[in-house]
Amino acid sequence: MTKIRLLKPVVIISFVVFIAICACYQCWAEEKDFTDCRYLISYKIKTGDTLSGIAGDFNVSLADLIKINKLHSALIRPGEIVIIPGRENGFSPTFLSRGSVFRDDLMLLAKAIYAEARGESFTGQVAVGAVILNRVDNPAFPKSIKDVIMQSADCVYQFTPVADGSINLTPDETAVNAAIQAVLGEDPTGGALFFYNPEIASDQWIRNLPVIGCIGNHVFADKT
Repeated sequence: MTKIRLLKPVVIISFVVFIAICACYQCWAEEKDFTDCRYLISYKIKTGDTLSGIAGDFNVSLADLIKINKLHSALIRPGEIVIIPGRENGFSPTFLSRGSVFRDDLMLLAKAIYAEARGESFTGQVAVGAVILNRVDNPAFPKSIKDVIMQSADCVYQFTPVADGSINLTPDETAVNAAIQAVLGEDPTGGALFFYNPEIASDQWIRNLPVIGCIGNHVFADKT
């Protein structure tokens, strides 16, 4: 019995240390996931461009180009944006080297994009990020990325992933680069403040908003 009593504190301390190490490793892993997401070269589609031609110009696989941009075919349209797999951008925006607070905002934006639009094309993901940033710049909405994403009224969140917890998923390289492009000023929506999927949207009010355009499965709209 004496031996058991003596071992109990050791076991408890070991367990606490193990939990602490796991927590630290998880934090490190999350930061590593973000750091390892490279800032990739982007290319805006022009009239006459083909996806195979772009792949040839950058000496990358057409299949890899389609995969990283979440495209369902080789069909592209002028004005769309693609990122080039494995081709890091030599120019690094100053905001990527700012303090941890801004990097946290960028990561949260990437999480929102991933949760809302991970099945959409790269252009569609940039568009979702642009809507969030358009809200930050609009006086009718909160003034920070975090507050816009977390905004709620009468216990109803503006963004479904916040309510269902999918906002906590780790974004992939495509979503992180979409967030970067949105922060750099790319806005495929033309200033939209709302987006929705008409196949699953249940709120009638959002369907009555002035439509700006459609990208993938999402309709992008302005306020009335």
